[in-house]
Amino acid sequence: MEMVFRWFGEDNDHIPLSHIKQIPGVKGIVWALHHIPAGEKWTLHEIEKVKKSVESSGFNIDVVESVNVHEDIKLGRSTRDYYIENYKQTMKNLAEAGVKVICYNFMPVFDWIRTELFKELEDGSTALFYEKAKVEGIEPDELAQQILKEKSFTLPGWEPERLAKLSELFDAYQEVTEEMIWSHLKYFLDEIIPLAEQLDIRMAIHPDDPPWSVFGLPRIITNERNISRFLNLVDSPNNGLTLCSGSLGANGENDIPSMIHKFGPRIHFAHIRNLKRYDNGDFVETSHRTEDGSLDIYEIVKAYRKQGFTGYVRPDHGRHIWDETCRPGYGLYDRALGIMYIQGIWDSLVRMEKESQYAAIK
Repeated sequence: MEMVFRWFGEDNDHIPLSHIKQIPGVKGIVWALHHIPAGEKWTLHEIEKVKKSVESSGFNIDVVESVNVHEDIKLGRSTRDYYIENYKQTMKNLAEAGVKVICYNFMPVFDWIRTELFKELEDGSTALFYEKAKVEGIEPDELAQQILKEKSFTLPGWEPERLAKLSELFDAYQEVTEEMIWSHLKYFLDEIIPLAEQLDIRMAIHPDDPPWSVFGLPRIITNERNISRFLNLVDSPNNGLTLCSGSLGANGENDIPSMIHKFGPRIHFAHIRNLKRYDNGDFVETSHRTEDGSLDIYEIVKAYRKQGFTGYVRPDHGRHIWDETCRPGYGLYDRALGIMYIQGIWDSLVRMEKESQYAAIK
């Protein structure tokens, strides 16, 4: 397991790399060129600027999150080949710079949906919150405007150029079914995975967040059955997963440890976070600690250990604590606590294995 930390860049993040350096065990920075719109090429020059900054602080740039997929590819439009060629060139440039894993998603329009960015919890901290009834009773453009009242930081997945075309995009998806999305995804994979094999880059799709249809949009990376189908679309070790416990865990029927055991070799990137589910369909993000949410983080980390997981892992969304002013879900303090909790579990598992082996020898 190699611990990494998501960072939004020198001009787009309140957290300096020098502070991340003080979190024990963090080896790499998960990054992206957030200023480049989906569909445009990432130039080697722009990539190398980030590489120089990150490596000079003692981190690697092995993992990118995300290289966004243009909506024309998801919609299967005639222009998709143009954007796929741009995507391929970005992959080549990233490989030349030393990138090992590319995280991406295939979610229509929105990468994630929440109804409140700073929901106050009982301890006075705040966190990302999803209110089912509110989503079902509001128009998507109205929700977008409410979310975008948070102007301090850009929100990945809610880029202004995307939201400016919100009505147009929803109209385009009116006749698009889940089976059509599957077909468009396969077309995309058939194009990029052979190149990923040549470049020795592992592609890691992120599950839909939340893992069900929202605003009538088709969503497909939602459960164990669909993930199996996805992996079989192009059966290659380079076609893999970003297994996000929080995204999948919003649905109580998803058994995260079971998925880790089933898909282990195809999990190239792990997001570990907790959340608390409510009977009415709401959920709120919590600390990483098992006792604070609905997910058994101990069993999740244990499953990775049993699988011999050597890939990349990061704490996912954290609460906003100690009056930190930060991008929603991406403060320094609670994610640092999450790292120490995850590593504490991992270290305990390693110690127990060693003690068991020693006892067996005696």
